[in-house]
Amino acid sequence: QVHVVESGGGLVQAGGSLRLSCASSARTFSMFAMGWFRQAPGKEREFVAAINYIGASTYYTDSVKGRFTISRDNAKNMVWLQMNDLKPEDTAAYYCATYDSGSYHDPDFRFWGQGTQVTVSS
Repeated sequence: QVHVVESGGGLVQAGGSLRLSCASSARTFSMFAMGWFRQAPGKEREFVAAINYIGASTYYTDSVKGRFTISRDNAKNMVWLQMNDLKPEDTAAYYCATYDSGSYHDPDFRFWGQGTQVTVSS
């Protein structure tokens, strides 16, 4: 069974930074695109960022462009989300997901983590 585990969340003041980590136990990790999603209380889960299987292409939702950076290391089965200039509206549970192919245009997902909480105080 594949495990996807997020870490790195916490409480930070507005303008601060956090780096989220996602560790995958999948032996085929390097074959699949990875993404970060978030869900705030009372809201639907939303897309944040994605990276293709070799890390050559990334995509961000407009609200985090220029502030967040997604990266991966296939040798370590790791994905990171560097979050800078955090805003109170970034407060949410953040989830790491494995797409069902090497492209983040794939609408299907294989695995989800349990999430890590990010809270940004004003």
